[in-house]
Amino acid sequence: MEGILALLIPIFALMIPMVAIWTKHQQKLAEMGLETTAATTAEKAAQYATQIQRLEDRVQVLERIVTDKGYDVATQIEALRDARSMDDAASGTPLSFESRERA
Repeated sequence: MEGILALLIPIFALMIPMVAIWTKHQQKLAEMGLETTAATTAEKAAQYATQIQRLEDRVQVLERIVTDKGYDVATQIEALRDARSMDDAASGTPLSFESRERA
C-alpha cells in the first residue's frame, strides 16, 4: 500500500504543471477564437454598413425622382386612366367596381 502511495505522489506532482500548461493553452486558444470572431464581426458590420449606405443612396435617388417629377408622373397616370376609360367605354367593359354599381 505504501509502495502505491509512494508512486502516486510523484505522478500527481508531475501532473500539476502539465494541467497548468494545458489550461494556459486552452485559454490562449479561446482568446484567439475571440479575436477571430471579433474580426469577422467587424468585417460583417462594415459590409452591412456599406449595403445600408447603398440602399439609402438609392432611396434618396428615388425620392428625388418622385418629388422632382411627381406632377408629371401623376399627369401621366391620369392620361393612361383617361385613355383606358375611353377604350373600356367603347368596349362596354366597366373600369372598376364602382362603375359596375352604376350600370
